Amino acid sequence: MSLHFTDEEFLEAWKELDKPQLEGGWEFFTETMGVKIYRLYDKETGLYEYKVFGVLATCTPELCADVYMDLPYRKQWDGYVKELHEKDYDGHSVIYWEVKYPFPLSNRDYVYVRERRDVDVDSRKIWVVLAKSSQQSPLPEKSGVQRMNDYKQTVAMESDGACGTKVFMNYFDNPGGNIPSWLVNWAAKVSSDLSAI
Repeated sequence: MSLHFTDEEFLEAWKELDKPQLEGGWEFFTETMGVKIYRLYDKETGLYEYKVFGVLATCTPELCADVYMDLPYRKQWDGYVKELHEKDYDGHSVIYWEVKYPFPLSNRDYVYVRERRDVDVDSRKIWVVLAKSSQQSPLPEKSGVQRMNDYKQTVAMESDGACGTKVFMNYFDNPGGNIPSWLVNWAAKVSSDLSAI
């Protein structure tokens, strides 16, 4: 049994595969390759939280979940990874991830917990991954690197009925430091526009 996530959190995570919950200020942000992205403005931080819905037509949900969990493989394809590893501390697995940021910005790092469960719901197999910042980090902060203390992610995947994957993701992180929120939000917009090309 997980000490980081409850059974209820896992059960709630997949429900937006069936019925997206976009009330309360969620706005359409962009769409690319059949994937729609919505965002919600967070007045406290000035940043956006994101929800992603779509189908990955050429990848099975089991493969998607395996790749998502594969940290060594991420180091091969993600050019922004400076350091990424998982370690056990007092019987609990914690992930350390340092992300390269362009000059003149400082790199950012995450210390987070993550868990995957493959759940059966009414004869449906759903792969769910939950992740969030670890508030009691066993890893000290590095000089010159900004710690990301406000991070959460939910991913739910199931078969699309063919050979692809129906996906729901909810994501938020606060890069901290002295980056103006308008710049963070602009970078998110530019990167989504580039991915549509």
